[in-house]
Amino acid sequence: MTFRTRTSFALRRRFRRFWGRRLPGILAAALLVLGGGGCGRPAGKADLVIVNGMEPESLDPAIVTGVADMRVVNALFEGLTRLDPATALPVPGLAERWEISPDGRIYTFHLRTNLVWSTGEPLRAADVVWSWQRALAPATASSYASQLFYLTNAEDYNAGRIKDPAQVGVQAVDPFTVRVELASPTAFFLDLCAFATLAVVPRAAIERWGDRWLMAPPVPVSGAYELAGWRLGDRIRVRKNPRYWDAANTRSEVVDFLPVSSPGTALNLYETGAADVVWDKDLVPIELMEVLRQRHDFHTFPYLGLYFFRFNVTRKPFDDVRVRQAFALAVDKERITRKITRGGELPADNFTPPGTARYHAPPGLGRDPDRARRLLAEAGYPGGKGFPVFQYVFNAGAGGAASLHSKIAIELRQMWHDELGIEMELKQMEWGVYLAAQAKLDYDLCRSSWIGDYNDADTFLNMWLANSGNNRTGWKNPRFDELLREGDRQTDPARREQMLRAAETILAHDEVPAVPLYFYSGFEYHDETRVKGIYANILDMHPINCIYKTPPP
Repeated sequence: MTFRTRTSFALRRRFRRFWGRRLPGILAAALLVLGGGGCGRPAGKADLVIVNGMEPESLDPAIVTGVADMRVVNALFEGLTRLDPATALPVPGLAERWEISPDGRIYTFHLRTNLVWSTGEPLRAADVVWSWQRALAPATASSYASQLFYLTNAEDYNAGRIKDPAQVGVQAVDPFTVRVELASPTAFFLDLCAFATLAVVPRAAIERWGDRWLMAPPVPVSGAYELAGWRLGDRIRVRKNPRYWDAANTRSEVVDFLPVSSPGTALNLYETGAADVVWDKDLVPIELMEVLRQRHDFHTFPYLGLYFFRFNVTRKPFDDVRVRQAFALAVDKERITRKITRGGELPADNFTPPGTARYHAPPGLGRDPDRARRLLAEAGYPGGKGFPVFQYVFNAGAGGAASLHSKIAIELRQMWHDELGIEMELKQMEWGVYLAAQAKLDYDLCRSSWIGDYNDADTFLNMWLANSGNNRTGWKNPRFDELLREGDRQTDPARREQMLRAAETILAHDEVPAVPLYFYSGFEYHDETRVKGIYANILDMHPINCIYKTPPP
């Protein structure tokens, strides 16, 4: 089994990091309708219409990183497990059952014998193996490749230290059996098997079409829905996959995902009946937040999400930990949640939200403007004197998110001016450019957010590993990496928590490559008397095939 060679690897990786996540989506969108023989608006009315936030950058499971992207991807592609709609816990997906060895390192998955691709070809264990190896392949440049590093030799293969993908700990024992060998016990491995990066993708189509595979209809899919069409700025339409193993329980025949970033537009679509579900607090008009929270069809709930900002620690003066700590200590986070967000968010002093399973986060730095000024003086900038002008980057968009990001940026600028005597410039970027700037470390400070991929502290901590594609700060700390990896090898939950807390202390208190601002409060709206199958859960994950509308009374 071979993937692309590593010839000119650095150039390939830079190219893919910028274009790999967006080229398939952009071209596919331009060609809509896939398999429909034309470029017009999708014919007919959808059974369910969802306002989905930002336009997805891609629909390739190995490439996607955004929440909006993953909602669509999870409808199209499935992994060995999938998430229960009520609890967001892993349940059987393409695998109908599995066994785990007594030491917690060997998983034997048994695939359903009736699995086929949406195009009719058999789906077998070899497809699972190839999909995981592809996600790990260096040429794929997947930001989420680290989700597979728990497999034996996976990290070495991704880093290029091992050339043969067959040495990675996943093998097809027979057409219906997948054997997975982990480097150490991993408490949340079944959760990972439901994550988009580990979804099963069509080898034949990808090898034939390369990066263009998502725009070569019909796209073979392994999930509950087929890709019916994608028009940039209009909608993504998916249609029930009649060959899906659980098609009998797919409740809506046709579903539209609308790329809307304006809260006013989202609310208008919902109020006029043009949309049935609106997800994400970014699509709630901030000025109407307190009123909307009183309505029966607006729903709030705690979930695993964090708003924070990153430092580029490769740039002066942010390579100095005293400067980073000073910035963190000068921020009044409660003021941000009280004055700007106003949706029940909790000020954050650490990276792992309350309610995370099997974990209690350690304290962070807290707020102490006097200490902040002392640290800044120690770093050579007493009263802010001589501190260079720097930029705070945030992404653009219509209303909602962009307005929120802008208001928070202005508030931070004022706090740092008042408390530290420094000046900051604000720089707004288009979404794709903003993501590229993060990936290339082409920024000073930038706003960021993270939504938990599974209910474990690891999902908020492993992104800060030195080799994680989601780090994007230039920060490396061998002791942090050692603690996190050793903690994830522990079978004793108490010992594991102790080691993860020590790692998070380095991150949130000692080194501060990023500063947490607040934990999200989930916020979405739908009329639960008409729309069924949506359950509040701590991951804010809602399988599309379980959602449906009831007829009007």
